[in-house]
Amino acid sequence: MEVKLFYKTQRQLATAINEIVDGYWDDNVSEESLKKNIESIYINNPQKILKQAEFTTILKQQCGKRRLEVVERILKLTGTLESK
Repeated sequence: MEVKLFYKTQRQLATAINEIVDGYWDDNVSEESLKKNIESIYINNPQKILKQAEFTTILKQQCGKRRLEVVERILKLTGTLESK
């Protein structure tokens, strides 16, 4: 699975997040790779992920609650996102 650093649209970003998290759940992606990829995507595309301290509407629709819970937890664990 190839993960880009920069995404053109929120939909492309959501697809990448879905592939990473689903790959982890299917045991195709290691935990370390999951953390590294999610953190890298967030650092390079913060404006496409969060608006006013919440996930964007498109991400909520495309990724769903469970995947975004994983993403949020990873970002908090790595210190990339401050806890609320």
